[in-house]
Amino acid sequence: MRFYNPMRPVPHCLLILAATLVPPLSLSASDQAPMGESLVYIGTYTGGQSKGIYAFRFNPANGKLTALGLAAATPSPSFLAIHPNRRFLYAVNETGESRGERAGSVTSFAIDTETGKLRQINQVSSKGTSPCYVVVDRTGKYVLIANYGTGSVAAFPIQQNGGLGEASAFVQHTGSSVDPKRQKGPHAHSINMSLDNRFAVAADLGLDKLLVYRFDPSNGSLVANDPPSASVHPGAGPRHFFFHPNDRFAYVINEMQSTVTAFTWDASRGVLSTIGTVSTLPKDFHGENTTAEVQVHRSGKFLYGSNRGHDSIAVFSITAKGALTPLEQVHTQGRTPRNFGIDPSGSYLFAANQDSNNIVLFRINAKTGRLTATGEKVEVGNPVCVKFMAAR
Repeated sequence: MRFYNPMRPVPHCLLILAATLVPPLSLSASDQAPMGESLVYIGTYTGGQSKGIYAFRFNPANGKLTALGLAAATPSPSFLAIHPNRRFLYAVNETGESRGERAGSVTSFAIDTETGKLRQINQVSSKGTSPCYVVVDRTGKYVLIANYGTGSVAAFPIQQNGGLGEASAFVQHTGSSVDPKRQKGPHAHSINMSLDNRFAVAADLGLDKLLVYRFDPSNGSLVANDPPSASVHPGAGPRHFFFHPNDRFAYVINEMQSTVTAFTWDASRGVLSTIGTVSTLPKDFHGENTTAEVQVHRSGKFLYGSNRGHDSIAVFSITAKGALTPLEQVHTQGRTPRNFGIDPSGSYLFAANQDSNNIVLFRINAKTGRLTATGEKVEVGNPVCVKFMAAR
């Protein structure tokens, strides 16, 4: 079984189709009516209790999860992405070697919407070690990934059958930052598409930078923007990144310093400008901690971030100018919450506790953003990523 090593950040995952593939809408509390059932896919680290990707069916009307079992056996599918047509799922296999090559891999699957099972289509090299993040561009034509181990990003064309072709773009990051143990070289930790699909933003923990690329969906190219990046505080270690649904702000969670940095986002030019940085921890906490996931609620009013060590979800309100105000830190009722996901209805948060092998559900208060445990828990070995897909 794999346990969390604070000296080596590994990918995590937990996204939601509504939040990552379709630009979310700003909704009032009264607009957040429960949606229909969803299929929920859980990415994991294999070994111990896990053999791959697991599936559940979720009913937001009663907040209950029904286990569908092992959807696909595959090595350490630590991060997942679902195609906008809901027919395909993509997983990074977070390994150091693939087919004799010093690289991880990316695997494509066809989704059986009736059973939740996944059928492997094909697998390609990720072009670097320890791939930790995967996303589908908003046209559904390309998959983009981040390789943590060797610090690179790449794009792969999606073929008609949902399989992946050879890389259409590859960018090797270079440089270092101030921490001699964690930042001797680049460590790309995530890559996210802008709401208009014109830019891809890669958070690199080893460089303390958010690298901005111009993305062309006609050929899958990644070209450095001008300016090419935005920086965070030295030694912060940027990890995961999220665009605000109003397309004017963006946020990055900094793993090594347990902070979140808010930015304004100039969508026309692809430029990030710092608003400010806040801690994810209570003032009286003095233990070891690193952060993992960050997401903005679909209403645009609240932001959530996960703490590993303090083992909590930090909750913030978002001001009209994009700044963050701390509200609370809620214990996740488990150990090492790598990621969490907010369901498509915006009513529930799923906390994935990697080292206690469980996923715990919390109800989101639509008016205050605060979290309350529902009592619903499910066991999954080494959960790392949560993805939702509307069930038919």
